[in-house]
Amino acid sequence: MSTLDYRKGHHDLGQGCHAWLQPDGSWGWSNSGLITGSGTSLMVDTLFDLPLTREMLAGLSPVLDQHPLRTLVNTHSDPDHVNGNELVAAPDVEIVASAAAAELMTQEALDAVARVKHLDGTLGEFARHIFGPFELDGITATGPDRTFSGEESVDVGGREVRLIQVGPAHTPGDALVHVPDARLLYAGDVLFVGGTPIAWAGPIDRWIAALDLILDMDVETIVPGHGPVSGKSEVSTMREYLVSVEAQARKRFEDGLDVDQAIASIDLGRFADLPEHGRLAQNVLNVYQQLDPTIPRPDRLTVLTKIAALEGFSPAAFDDATTP
Repeated sequence: MSTLDYRKGHHDLGQGCHAWLQPDGSWGWSNSGLITGSGTSLMVDTLFDLPLTREMLAGLSPVLDQHPLRTLVNTHSDPDHVNGNELVAAPDVEIVASAAAAELMTQEALDAVARVKHLDGTLGEFARHIFGPFELDGITATGPDRTFSGEESVDVGGREVRLIQVGPAHTPGDALVHVPDARLLYAGDVLFVGGTPIAWAGPIDRWIAALDLILDMDVETIVPGHGPVSGKSEVSTMREYLVSVEAQARKRFEDGLDVDQAIASIDLGRFADLPEHGRLAQNVLNVYQQLDPTIPRPDRLTVLTKIAALEGFSPAAFDDATTP
């Protein structure tokens, strides 16, 4: 059940569940969640920088005052979902993430994203365009106190919250946070609504399987990692995008086209006007790498240069990107 109430800030979803939304949902503008139980609460993800996370904590304070935070679950390792962790870390707060996500929640990874804003050339220009509003310097990486693999249940003041690892998909360690008694799911970046998904890890087939899992779950309300509070129709829409891109990329691989030729020739159809359409570059590359593991795996900054080129910043190729 999608809502048109896509305003910044606190959304009370009922039954002790809450969302903190950040329009317009593009690069860095991620969502967070809060699940309350008897005298306690669990937070789903923090935000991209400390000022935004402080603003969220202040906005949620009427709820947190009644239900003190005792658990933070990071749905994956991307910095726009973990950079505020240091503000909630405390002896009485346990931070939880999948083991695969925890491996990537490092100071080195955090600092690499902060540095890209200071680069010259196309990559720096693009980074300042997408990350300009965020204060990424001076953040201390704060990883989990405990990790899990597969599935596990967390008790939040007498109610069950299920953690379900579905990565690798968007990233190596993606996890869903399911609140069965509310028929509600916090999907992290397994679901993008109103923007283009990007398969940093894949394979895309596995991501499609994760969306199929959501479609089979007894849930009505879904909080995506980016975009408005949604329902299963939005899951189906994103699934359609991934299925189309995977099938078209596979055919071009089989026809002997290289990655750049495939990217240039794919027809996105009704998805052509989605924001962040340049992420197609990584999605096609991901399919090619699954079909031919010998294809090089460029780092994220190199891929960002290709995405920038597709979105009109300047011509560039994977092999001539500037890295910090």
